[in-house]
Amino acid sequence: MSTIGYIRVSSDKQTLEHQRFEIQQFAKQNKIKIDAWVAETISSRQPLKKRKLGELLDNLKPNDTLIACEISRLGRSMMEVMRILENCLNKNCKVWTIKENYRLGNDIQSKVMAFAFGLSAEIERNLISQRTKSSLNNIKAAGKKLGRPLSAKSKELKLAKNIKTIRKLLDKGISTYKIAQVLNVQPVTVSRFVSRMEW
Repeated sequence: MSTIGYIRVSSDKQTLEHQRFEIQQFAKQNKIKIDAWVAETISSRQPLKKRKLGELLDNLKPNDTLIACEISRLGRSMMEVMRILENCLNKNCKVWTIKENYRLGNDIQSKVMAFAFGLSAEIERNLISQRTKSSLNNIKAAGKKLGRPLSAKSKELKLAKNIKTIRKLLDKGISTYKIAQVLNVQPVTVSRFVSRMEW
C-alpha cells in the first residue's frame, strides 16, 4: 500500500515544484506519507504509453493512492480521464486531487462522481470551442483578417522573396515609398531592407 504523488507540466517553461509543494502541504495537513513521486514534462495530448503516467498506472497495486494537484494533470479529454479512473478503480486504488477535492475509490458514489466531472469537463471544452468558432466567423464576416499581424521579421522575409524586383525598381530610380506600395508593406520596412543589403 503506497501513496504516489504525480506531477506534470506541459513544457520545460513551466515548473514542477509548485505542484510538488502543493502535494507536500496536502500530505502534511492530512498526515500522509508520500512514498514515491512521478514527475514528467510532457503534454497530456501524448498517448499514455509515451508518458510516465502510463507506466505508473500499470504498476499500481491494490490500496495504493494516487495524488495529483488537479484532474487535468492526469488527462485532457473525458474519455482519457475515465479510462485512467477505471484502471485505478478496477485495481482497487484511490485517486485524490487537491484542487477539486476528489476522493475517488472503488465505490458507486466515486464512479458516478467520476462520470459527472468528466462529462462536465467535456461539455465545457465543447462550449469553449463553439464560442471560439462563432467569434472567428463573426470576425471573418466583418472582413477582418485572422491571425497575428506580420512581424518585422516576417516582412523582411517577404521582401527577401522579392529581392530581384526591388533591385530592378531601385535601378530604375523608383523610390522606396513607391516600392513599398507595390509590395504592400511600410516604406520604413523597404528602407531597412535596402540598408541591410547595402545597395
